[in-house]
Amino acid sequence: MNDTVIVGVDGSPPSLAAVDVAAAEARLRGAQLRIVHAFSRTADLDPMIHGVLAQAERRAHSLAPELEVARTVASGETLTVLQSESRHAVLAVVGGRGRSGFGGLLLGSTVVQLAAHGHCPLMVVRGRPDPRGPVLLAVDGSPAGNAAAGFAFAEAALRGAPLVAMHVWNTWSEPTPYEGPADPLNVVVDLDRLRERHRRLLEETVAPLRAAHPRVAVELRLERARVRHALLDAAREAQLVVAGARGHGGFTGMLLGSVSQALLYHADCPVAVVRGTR
Repeated sequence: MNDTVIVGVDGSPPSLAAVDVAAAEARLRGAQLRIVHAFSRTADLDPMIHGVLAQAERRAHSLAPELEVARTVASGETLTVLQSESRHAVLAVVGGRGRSGFGGLLLGSTVVQLAAHGHCPLMVVRGRPDPRGPVLLAVDGSPAGNAAAGFAFAEAALRGAPLVAMHVWNTWSEPTPYEGPADPLNVVVDLDRLRERHRRLLEETVAPLRAAHPRVAVELRLERARVRHALLDAAREAQLVVAGARGHGGFTGMLLGSVSQALLYHADCPVAVVRGTR
């Protein structure tokens, strides 16, 4: 069954907060919610774990009584279990912090591995989102960024929320660098031409999705700034930020682009990371 939202739980408050978000996402999609717990030792499979799962299920039903809820308890390493479950899901949801397992993903590299290698978009629940705020889309023109744009528009439509499509640019990542303190920047780089190119990139990314979702109110925001800082600032007023799993400007060998990683670790609202291919 592909119309399934999965959520990893360990009983910690952040993982239960992730259940709230996952239940809302499943209700919006008319999907099943699957509550997943991984254990590495037989001793871990005790009545307490089943109590945690039952608590999570009750919490989901308190928010969406009509929701179909299933449970999975699997033996194995956290990443392996959730990667496997993501094969049959439209969205995976995890908490930002927790004791261990799924709730503690951001304490290590597991969340980065999952965002890079999972089989569906990953939503990490963190911060204090503004429920009246927009869905913030980080536009970068990469294949993953374009996939993220599709997810962001669909999410805004489901939520009945406005969408801010934001593209941040600067001269530091351009092929022609600033050559030294004696050279004025506007001699080395044609800023007007660069600005126009980035404006076209933003508009061309958004145009077909805007036509497909005519009821979504869209704001285009083009800024010349440090990319991560500008997006983190904008995320403070958002209810969700969406980014591609790997955008332009990432470092060779990184599983995710540096911008995606910064959002996952520091954004003040939930973050959805979308890969370029399923």
